[in-house]
Amino acid sequence: MIFEDKKVLVFGFGILGGGLATTNWLLRQGARVTVTDLKTQEQLSDSLGKIEGHVELRLGGHSMRDIEENDIIVINPDVSIRNEFIQYAFKLGKEVANEATIFFQEFKKSLGGTRDKPIIAVTGTRGKTTITTWVEHFLKPKFKSSIAGNSLTHPFLKVLDRAGGLEMAVAEISSFHLELFDRTPISGPAIAVITNIFQDHLNRHQTIEEYARIKANIFKYQTSDNNLILNYDNKWTQFLLTQKPLAKVWYFSGQILPVGLNGVWSSDKTVYFRKAGLKEKALMLSDSVLMRGEHNISNLLAAALSAHLAGCSWADIQFRINSLPEIPFRQEIILKTDTLTVVNDTAATSPEGAIQALKRFGGLETVLITGGTDRDLDFVELGKIIPQFIQSSNLVFLAGSATEKIRLALGDFAASCPIYDSLQECVEVAFKKALQQSSGQAGQYPQSVILFSPASKSFEKFKNEYDRGEQFNNLIKKYFESNPN
Repeated sequence: MIFEDKKVLVFGFGILGGGLATTNWLLRQGARVTVTDLKTQEQLSDSLGKIEGHVELRLGGHSMRDIEENDIIVINPDVSIRNEFIQYAFKLGKEVANEATIFFQEFKKSLGGTRDKPIIAVTGTRGKTTITTWVEHFLKPKFKSSIAGNSLTHPFLKVLDRAGGLEMAVAEISSFHLELFDRTPISGPAIAVITNIFQDHLNRHQTIEEYARIKANIFKYQTSDNNLILNYDNKWTQFLLTQKPLAKVWYFSGQILPVGLNGVWSSDKTVYFRKAGLKEKALMLSDSVLMRGEHNISNLLAAALSAHLAGCSWADIQFRINSLPEIPFRQEIILKTDTLTVVNDTAATSPEGAIQALKRFGGLETVLITGGTDRDLDFVELGKIIPQFIQSSNLVFLAGSATEKIRLALGDFAASCPIYDSLQECVEVAFKKALQQSSGQAGQYPQSVILFSPASKSFEKFKNEYDRGEQFNNLIKKYFESNPN
């Protein structure tokens, strides 16, 4: 795709940084850029002020005329390909791209004309950011690598600006990005990882089958020279295999893999690796690693296998396991005292995320703050799990369209649980409950936990889940400083 002297429409500028990075990259390619967004100039003023060149602005709404008058349409990941304007672009035969398709086309340019720069691409419902971060952590000593695709800190096209100094990239790719992958021929990633498939984004993708099919786009252009890593324990893996991947398939699992399958699995404190029928002990897991929870052991297996297939030895991976970084907003322990632990899990935007947090931090002494914006998700399973780990008196609801569905799934268990309109109220109530338990009952609950795991999106009250997480952190800090005892 050639951008120089082309009229390019950035459709959806956004506020997370991806639209800004895309716009500035296009300007550096010599494109004539127009930016359109539903938000107004005032709402986008902070980001618009960082544009490095002249662009035409079409803000506060979209126009079919802008689709007609531009050669290439670059869409924000929050814009569905079902959008009427994007459908019109397809009808007119316009080139339609997003930041991820551009990244895949541009990053994988040959090194000395002999081989492509490899991309390790990670998608799935849960664990994408953790696995992406940990893969890059394992690669660091051996390769000049970078994370790409986490829009807050590593927008695709911001990373592309420094691609000349990189040997490989670890790309986190959402289903929103992958919608275009079967419409835009690209080189497949050297290694593709699908972490798992659970219900998510059904307000956009309509059915979980369609959602899984879109996730499968990550391996659409892989060849037999590439590698695909799948979660043997996830029930949707068999569906992914029906999409007929051409790459070599590897698995990760919490149980021994059936004979004939290649990959890694964990048993007690040992990680085993099988390749071509030969099994070996690959890694040993310390108690501190095991304490991260079952889901993070699964994430570790996927990350370690990815790094090994990319060229890292098991010894190198073993050396770096105990320094695995914490991931912000993903079961992040933001406060720990002798009597209280506070966990920020704002990135749990689906029921499955909250269920994993409950399995790790739930207990008689745990106070759960949950609730938020619905995306046509099913909360029945969460309704079964919460009573197993939380006392009804320790349940604190934040108002939102998903909150009523969670309460309905809980039935009589939540009948007397109040709903609070603000996060500040939730934090204040949770603190009172937690402190009562840890100090008011003669040591019966020596260690209380406040777990913020919303199980839903955030848009009714916050810009996004990261804004929600930052506000939670600030409230905890403010409350704790005011009430240190």
